[in-house]
Amino acid sequence: MQYVLTINQRDSREVGDLVPDLLKALRNLPVTVPFQRSVGDEVQGVVPSARTAVDAALVAIRHRRWHVGIGVGMLLPPVPERILDAQGHGLVYARRAVNRAQRTGERIPLAVEGPDAEISGEAEAVLRLLGHLVYTRTEAEWNVLDLLTPGARGQQKFIAQELGISTQAVSRAVVRSHWLEEHATRPAAARLLDLAYGPASLPESSPAN
Repeated sequence: MQYVLTINQRDSREVGDLVPDLLKALRNLPVTVPFQRSVGDEVQGVVPSARTAVDAALVAIRHRRWHVGIGVGMLLPPVPERILDAQGHGLVYARRAVNRAQRTGERIPLAVEGPDAEISGEAEAVLRLLGHLVYTRTEAEWNVLDLLTPGARGQQKFIAQELGISTQAVSRAVVRSHWLEEHATRPAAARLLDLAYGPASLPESSPAN
């Protein structure tokens, strides 16, 4: 399976070009086609799993300056290294999704499009809830969360020492940020993205970027 992400910047005239910062934040994710500037202040990339698509979407939402569209669909082979050389229905769905994310005016500007419209909508709803948790965190909370590893035990004492704060402060940051709940829900969001492939149906538009 493949998932196309089309991510374009909000308010670029206010804050300037943030594409290099987003590309840096996404650089360690596994990809089928690397995230890259496609045109202007837009980033596109293709990832091989729904879990990675969830991770990439939440990275963009964290930075608060991006419309995020996730397209559930394949590229036509052979898969190129440059996104501008790619074709396939995943690109069509991703374009539809990001255009809708721009139009909605929602606080969490994220949309999902795929062959199964109903399940795509369910995936979108769950991802927006996760996005709300990520979007509303404070810098102090992120200082703690960026040092946490999901599922690892005994981390809070080390993080407290690393940041020069109390273990109670670390614990409060974890609770307030709903970090545990977020990571428990990510697999459900990914599962819905997988199911959004649905039957082998195609969008009405012809394959295009």
